[in-house]
Amino acid sequence: MNFTSRFAPSPTGYIHLGNARTALFAFFLARQSGGRFVLRMEDTDQARSPAELAAALIDDLRWLGLNWDEGPDCGGPHGPYAQMQRLPIYADLFRKLLDAGYAYPCFCTAEELAAERENQRQRGRAPRYSGRCRTLSREESQKRLAAGEEATLRFAVPRSGALQVDDLVWGARSYALADLGDFVIRRSDGSPSFFFANAVDDALMGINLVIRGEDHLTNTPRQILILQALDLPTPQYAHLPLLQGNDGQPLSKRNGAASLREMRAQGYLPAALRNYLGQLGHHYAEAHWRSDVELITDFSLPQIGRAPAHFDAEQLQYWQEQTIQNAELEGLIHWLQPALDLVPSEKRDDFVAAVRGNIRFPADAVIWAECCFAPLQLSEEARKELRETPEDFWLQARACYTAQPEDFRAWTRQLAQQTGCKGRDLYHPLRIALTGREQGPELAQLLPLIPHAEVLHRLAPLAS
Repeated sequence: MNFTSRFAPSPTGYIHLGNARTALFAFFLARQSGGRFVLRMEDTDQARSPAELAAALIDDLRWLGLNWDEGPDCGGPHGPYAQMQRLPIYADLFRKLLDAGYAYPCFCTAEELAAERENQRQRGRAPRYSGRCRTLSREESQKRLAAGEEATLRFAVPRSGALQVDDLVWGARSYALADLGDFVIRRSDGSPSFFFANAVDDALMGINLVIRGEDHLTNTPRQILILQALDLPTPQYAHLPLLQGNDGQPLSKRNGAASLREMRAQGYLPAALRNYLGQLGHHYAEAHWRSDVELITDFSLPQIGRAPAHFDAEQLQYWQEQTIQNAELEGLIHWLQPALDLVPSEKRDDFVAAVRGNIRFPADAVIWAECCFAPLQLSEEARKELRETPEDFWLQARACYTAQPEDFRAWTRQLAQQTGCKGRDLYHPLRIALTGREQGPELAQLLPLIPHAEVLHRLAPLAS
């Protein structure tokens, strides 16, 4: 089956990792099945949806590696792709529901509704709208509207029966219609509610697979009722367990959530996030770094778990390291470009190849660039450690290096023969003297990057 899926963010803030994972799953399934992937902006909250945020969402999703077949930036046959541009479409559908008796005006004020909910809570009942305006005659409703009274539009939910939803993650779920209550489909200002616009847009855009968080499970029966009343097709639904922080609560700013924009600013590679999020809450046969083709090909709806997935910053850093190791050299050089100012252009390929196993972010590359191409600043602790190495070792090190400056292995082999040092006794003082650090890239790869005169200077640590 060809899945047509979508991602429909509200441009009220930057995309956090939980929503990014939902978008990624929807994208994988569309591409795997040969279907379409649609981007749609749910921007009816105009006070919180500036155009700049919508543009930022598009930019961040492109950076993550998603591409869509239809959307607000590229158009398509089912547009417009922003809800505020679709108001005439909604108005026509509202009239159809009113004419067919599936909807009615509600004149209840916010204060009246709050008092009703409080009364229900005090009586131990679940708060939901009582349906008091449902009994108004059409004539009375028209008279009150003509008099200028504000009204919302509510959907008239059947008072009995049940609705079964076959969720692709959670299986069959049954909802008692009497528990739903008549819900608002149009606000008093004329804008559509989420229940309404989200559902009809999916149907009119040909979406046949809706992937979203499990917090939308209770929305689904309401939206199916709307689609049935309008005789519109109903998509299949797959509700993902919410991504949680390390405190077991839904991921939020308080417990470690970050936006794609923040991840990008910190230097994470998009392929690292695709691998991390793609394998978070979804079981692949083997947990290893995957190319985009492998991520998509091996993705499977039945392998989405029902248990909550937990965000783990250390795991994300692991996938960052794996991505660096699997990246093409040219791509790494482009990613590290701002960090390579100290590196001569003719040595950039060799430098990146040498340090790729010891960096996670561009800032790490700056440290190694300074190590290779700037005067080395030794810590007092390093100086103390080097002073414990005999002067004769350094004399032999300089002499052997001068004889074999281009061949690290030949140099250290000759130095071992001259000094009798081997293993840690040989390589540890050399690493400290040449890099100022106890660990790092292979010296055989770093040495050719450091100018000869600087190498000789560093091999005389007791003189400096």
